[in-house]
Amino acid sequence: MKICFVGLENLAVLAPEHGHHNIAGEGVQQTLLGQALVRRGHNVSMVVWDYGQIDNAEWEGIRVFKAYRPKAGLPMLRFIHPRWTGMWSALTRADADLYYTSCAGMHVGLVALFCRRFGKRFVFRAASDTDCDRSRLLVRFARDRWLYAYGLRRADAILVQSALQAETLAHHYGLAGRVAGMLVEKPPPDTVRDIELLWVSNIRQVKRPDLILELAERMPEVKIHMVGGPLPGDEALFRDVRDAAAAKANVTFHGRLSYRDANHLYGRAKVLVNTSDVEGFPNSYLQAWIRGVPVVTLIDPDGVIQREGLGVAASSAAEIPDAIGRLLRDPAVWKAAGDRCRAFMAREYGEDKVLAAYLDAFERVMRIDTAGAGLLASTKARHV
Repeated sequence: MKICFVGLENLAVLAPEHGHHNIAGEGVQQTLLGQALVRRGHNVSMVVWDYGQIDNAEWEGIRVFKAYRPKAGLPMLRFIHPRWTGMWSALTRADADLYYTSCAGMHVGLVALFCRRFGKRFVFRAASDTDCDRSRLLVRFARDRWLYAYGLRRADAILVQSALQAETLAHHYGLAGRVAGMLVEKPPPDTVRDIELLWVSNIRQVKRPDLILELAERMPEVKIHMVGGPLPGDEALFRDVRDAAAAKANVTFHGRLSYRDANHLYGRAKVLVNTSDVEGFPNSYLQAWIRGVPVVTLIDPDGVIQREGLGVAASSAAEIPDAIGRLLRDPAVWKAAGDRCRAFMAREYGEDKVLAAYLDAFERVMRIDTAGAGLLASTKARHV
């Protein structure tokens, strides 16, 4: 198959020389999925931001086409040019049979319009619980929310991260979603566990960096490392968090790190903590569990942490310090949780097993006649 992944932040994961740029969880997932498909003989390309790289350059067998620079264009006009024109130009140069994108946003509508216009296949994957809930969409403009809904309804298949997301998608959009797992790289041998508590996320309000700073005050004896860069519009919050972290003796604030450098920190950590109000299925959980690092969090996708004993799913922020304390104070408790994490990942997240759902969806989509395009995603469920 000729498959094109549309993920503007993917290059920061794929190409080490661009690792200083911002990354997100779906950039990691699209890149790992693309690399796995290349290893199985598929023709894979990507559409990404224009960081000044050569167009149609290749990394690890993946051809990369640049759409537009992140801040290019004049306000009010840049939606048309360079965003729409740049996106469609890159999609055309990729010349794929199937286009895949993820995360709510106007790009979903633009990719859907392109595929509808040129008879291509289109697969969308939800990357957060909010992608499936029209009342909680993290999309600022009404135009972009409309384009997102348009794209959803014209996808040939919709993939989701959890059963909860599938239920929410059916309730809010009347569309069927199929659960597809996530990929994770195998880690190198364990390193010294000199980070007691690790927090990894982009610095934005819904990730609640304030809660980890409060935790640092309540547990001054615990060494905490924070990783995360600013997002557009959240620069002031990033500065506030950075300055507050610098004032605490038990906090090391790394700011933005490349995907590879952040991976190294997971291997040094004893516990990963997540304080977000909203998530999908975080990559950070998988990166921690495959290294035997239990997770303490407020977000437990489909109850997997509680069911499998992969850490602690706290019911409130007030419970987090005790949960962390139990894991750190008793080496036997920590080791048992870590062993369960590794066993769970070996059992459920082998590459072939995870890929099966994607390959099945792609192959089904490629068999759809032009007259039947969209049938996989348009199945009505309950009510719109």
